[in-house]
Amino acid sequence: MARQSISFTKPNDEWLKHQVESMEYSSKSEVVNDLIRQARKQQVQIDWVRAKLEKAENSGFTNDSKESILAQSKSLLND
Repeated sequence: MARQSISFTKPNDEWLKHQVESMEYSSKSEVVNDLIRQARKQQVQIDWVRAKLEKAENSGFTNDSKESILAQSKSLLND
């Protein structure tokens, strides 16, 4: 695993300490890695929505129902 040295603002550092003290995580590194994983997953979802919007804009119309689009979006959350 790559080792990094980063600085946090006081409020962020206090929040990280609280996460470790509350036993949610075993270290600040674990918290940061979890946040990065969440951000990466969110970016995949954003990219998917963006691609669907671009496809719809380029085609002029989609035949997918709003329920179908919502179901597809929710299925990404479960991956």
